Amino acid sequence: LQQILQLKCFLILQMLYFWLLGCGVPSIKPQVSGYNKIVNGENAVSGSWPWQVSLQDGSGFHFCGGSLINQYWVVTAAHCRVSTSNHRVILGEHDRGYNSEPIQVKTISRAITHPYYNSGQSFNNDITLLKLSSPVQLTSRISPVCLATSSTNIPSGTKCVTTGWGRTGSTSSPRILQQVALPLLSPAQCKQYWGQNRITDAMICAGASGVSSCQGDSGGPLVCESSGVWSLVGIVSWGTSNCNVRTPAVYARVSYLRRWIDQTVSNN
Repeated sequence: LQQILQLKCFLILQMLYFWLLGCGVPSIKPQVSGYNKIVNGENAVSGSWPWQVSLQDGSGFHFCGGSLINQYWVVTAAHCRVSTSNHRVILGEHDRGYNSEPIQVKTISRAITHPYYNSGQSFNNDITLLKLSSPVQLTSRISPVCLATSSTNIPSGTKCVTTGWGRTGSTSSPRILQQVALPLLSPAQCKQYWGQNRITDAMICAGASGVSSCQGDSGGPLVCESSGVWSLVGIVSWGTSNCNVRTPAVYARVSYLRRWIDQTVSNN
């Protein structure tokens, strides 16, 4: 009886925890060294990035990442070209080679891409919102990330974290979720690398510090922490074809896209 009461108390506390915090606070604490394709990253603690999703086709092939922003919606990159009929969202995954994880698999009812997404050279407004066919059950391993507000302005040099199962220096597709800490760049610094015309207000850059996101990380999160709460600041968008760790990777800037995200979610 005592064990049952303890379990009930634990579950009630956990529900209160999620209800009070709402987003951006992992139950399982991330451990990031050096705070140290994903290139030169490290294995994440299992369950410590509870908003990270894997986008997969019917065969279980992982092609992009994404972030849970509430029980019904996931944000990813437009260039991932998500199909509502052929693709699905996997939540709560850590080791893609292990079949006994408490994952949730969701089908997608709508994929809404930014109307001004430029699929040409610029990848401007590189964002797609995925509405899930049924709500996610929030657990200690699956919970949403907060979104950067329209007025969020994080100083360049701030260390943030990107996560994913993308290509690393040694493997085309790691089994374990990888994480890496990397500094944000100012728009001026980023334009020095990429040229004045390629970097728009809808982009934010990070890295050039010996680490990088890479192919397969696309659509996944760039998150920054403030007072214990993690916010989604960027969505992995583009970079060098060889994931050069001395060149900054480019992310869709969530603060710039926040108004469109809110309008799309409330209208659908």
